[in-house]
Amino acid sequence: MEAILDEISEYERERGKPMPTLNHAVSQANLVFALKLKYREQYLIVSEINLTMPERPDAVPDIAIFPKLEVNFFEDITSMTEMPLTAIEIVSPSQSDAEIIAKFKRYFDAGIRSCWLVMPSFQAISVYSAFGKYQFFPETETLTDSVTGIELPVSEVFV
Repeated sequence: MEAILDEISEYERERGKPMPTLNHAVSQANLVFALKLKYREQYLIVSEINLTMPERPDAVPDIAIFPKLEVNFFEDITSMTEMPLTAIEIVSPSQSDAEIIAKFKRYFDAGIRSCWLVMPSFQAISVYSAFGKYQFFPETETLTDSVTGIELPVSEVFV
């Protein structure tokens, strides 16, 4: 077991998630930009926020979409106890299907109502409306999330 821990970076040990890659970072930045451009008045869209989960450990989705919340820049929050409407995960090359499935199950069990799986290698996004129930959107289509009403051309994420 110790040999495996040595292969895990400090970032991964500290954050409990794979280290982001360039494709991951570009996809995340493009997605946040596209969502904020169209939906910033309706939703609070944040990246890398800690969620206090009902069962440990806490989780840090790549992007979270909350109902519009007031942000007080004089009093910061280190971990959200209110769950977002949507959690978005961007696949990293080192993540297994089992890890992603377990993470989405935890999200739905905690009350998150939709989950997006962004797949840079496929230039596609799957939108889950329940555990095991999803729609697949390739780069040529417009993603629709029935929970939030968000519509987004997938091509905007992979430019």
